Amino acid sequence: MTTASILQQHYRVRLQESNHDFFADEPEDAGGGNTAPSPDRYLEAALASCTAITLRMYADKKGWDTGQIKVQVTLIRNTSAQTVFDRTIHFSGNLQEDQQERLLKVAKACPVSKTLSGTIDINSELVKKV
Repeated sequence: MTTASILQQHYRVRLQESNHDFFADEPEDAGGGNTAPSPDRYLEAALASCTAITLRMYADKKGWDTGQIKVQVTLIRNTSAQTVFDRTIHFSGNLQEDQQERLLKVAKACPVSKTLSGTIDINSELVKKV
């Protein structure tokens, strides 16, 4: 579980998860202080990191020479209310074409990719007392 707390500072949020404290903020042009990544950047980071970890696990299991794995993700919101994630995966190692094709399929199966590609329900309730 992750908890977000915000007081009066626009729009800096303290995030707490288990033993980890970190922050989110909005860029200055959106009224924030740009002191931390925005929530959208965290979505990009979640997909990029999950992809990299999943690919590393798979390649290690197969004994494939991927070298460094670098994943870049950009979130794009279209005017039609559609959200698109552009994901680019780079390898510095020596991979055969069939290995590259397999790793692309594996990337699409990482848990965060599956979550973002599936049907999502968000259950919310408002509780008066903090």
